[in-house]
Amino acid sequence: MFEAEEAQWWYVGQRAIALAILEPALARPEASRMTPPRILDAGCGTGGNLVHLARLGRAVGVDLVALATEGCRARGMTAVRGSVLALPFPDRSFDVVTSFDVIYHAWVPDDGAAVEEMVRVVRPGGFVLVRVPALKILWGAHDEAVQSRHRYTRTELACLLETRGLAVIRSTYCNTMLFPLLLVRRTLDRILGREGSDVGFLPPPLEWAFRRALLAEAALVRRGMTWPIGASAVALARRTTG
Repeated sequence: MFEAEEAQWWYVGQRAIALAILEPALARPEASRMTPPRILDAGCGTGGNLVHLARLGRAVGVDLVALATEGCRARGMTAVRGSVLALPFPDRSFDVVTSFDVIYHAWVPDDGAAVEEMVRVVRPGGFVLVRVPALKILWGAHDEAVQSRHRYTRTELACLLETRGLAVIRSTYCNTMLFPLLLVRRTLDRILGREGSDVGFLPPPLEWAFRRALLAEAALVRRGMTWPIGASAVALARRTTG
């Protein structure tokens, strides 16, 4: 993961889409008093996203796995060990909380409780950005290998956030252009009984093509595009409760 987070097509493209949603929100006049915003990446992995979030404000990460936080520190980023179900920070500590492909995991048996923790540590008016794997039809060997617990619909993700004191500002599917290929791949996984994760580098021409597809999606999302289907779902919400 440490090697893949900075360069592999999926990580690069998905990060671009997330930033295409978050950056315009932080640029709005009502968000101006958050400069530089305090940002928490909940379930930060080895810190590839933290490096980019740090360009938007004061970023810190939290992850349950010691090797992950060591990877963050190797990148020069601040990260502490902790669970998204019990974030080791006081109430209202952050202006932005992000969570990329975390609450779907088997290690997070209660995704609602995880969202409640994000709400607890973000200040009123602050932002919560969550991305999760989407659509049960895509369940395959990768999900088994990475210990997925659930794949969400966009509506399901929005409901999860809205019932925890958040107002959804934007939500969309993503990884849409490659959806047909992924659907075929995952269907064959189930038929052929393939095992193992999809995380890894592809041959350079495919890396380039897949990365360009996701970067094109990100450019359209930045312009306000909402995708009707995709392999992931992402939502940006704002804390409305005091």
